[in-house]
Amino acid sequence: MASTETTSDTPDTKSGKDSSDLAGLEAGLDALETQTAQRTAWGRKFLSKALPPLVAIGLVLALWQLAYHFKVKEHYLLPSPADVGRTLQEKWLEGTLLDYVWTSLSRGALGFLISVAIGTPLGLIVARVKVVRAAIGPILSGLQSLPSVAWVPAAIIWFGLSDATIYAVVLLGAVPSIANGLVAGVDQVPPLYLRAGRVIGATGLNGVRHVLLPAALPGYIAGLKQGWAFSWRSLMAAELIVNAADLGVGLGQLLEQGRELQDMSWVLSAILLILIVGIGIELLLFAPIERRVLRSRGLLTKS
Repeated sequence: MASTETTSDTPDTKSGKDSSDLAGLEAGLDALETQTAQRTAWGRKFLSKALPPLVAIGLVLALWQLAYHFKVKEHYLLPSPADVGRTLQEKWLEGTLLDYVWTSLSRGALGFLISVAIGTPLGLIVARVKVVRAAIGPILSGLQSLPSVAWVPAAIIWFGLSDATIYAVVLLGAVPSIANGLVAGVDQVPPLYLRAGRVIGATGLNGVRHVLLPAALPGYIAGLKQGWAFSWRSLMAAELIVNAADLGVGLGQLLEQGRELQDMSWVLSAILLILIVGIGIELLLFAPIERRVLRSRGLLTKS
């Protein structure tokens, strides 16, 4: 009886070991294939993402150089890429280039953070309170479509030629965009999530913190991106006009100084720096955050 039980258990044990060994072997082979695929995918991804922008930049520089060579405009009106590069080099050697960038970047960052602090609760109130939405929603949409430079004359009258004027223009440009982005994100939250949150006791501020904001995060991130773009654009508009000796020189003031001196190399250098900072913030800060959020929601696959 005992010997029969022993012999009957042995084949099952062996087959279990064989299947586990086979599973381990398959897992090892899959891991090797995955690593190879990841290395290949990384190379393809690098080429697909880095090569097109480099080619585009090369084409723009080539067309620019051709326009300079064939004198589409007089050289004092359209300097060559090399002339603009020399101007940037001069500013760098003078030690003022980073000061210009830092002045504008610090203003933009502070204005954006204040805009987030104002726009986030405003967006939540507009999204959740029907009366407030009916009253303020159209105004926010109208303010978002209003060019920020239109606020500069009023801000100068209110605050004079000061940093307060610059920050006021930045806030008026960025807050509506952030609030509207959050409203759009909240509108996309399935009602089932809110009901489930209420069942487990997530109501009031706890419901906002643990259910509503996490569920609305993709739309909120999109609103923050747009808010930064409006903030940076509003800042440049304000710096172009609000020019005083006691204010630090930012990129907008640098652009205006180039216009006053009729120095197109200076003007194009300032425009180039404004573009680089704006694109850099988008690529280094907002794009990784957005990818991570979308991937965590299953809305974006790794490529």
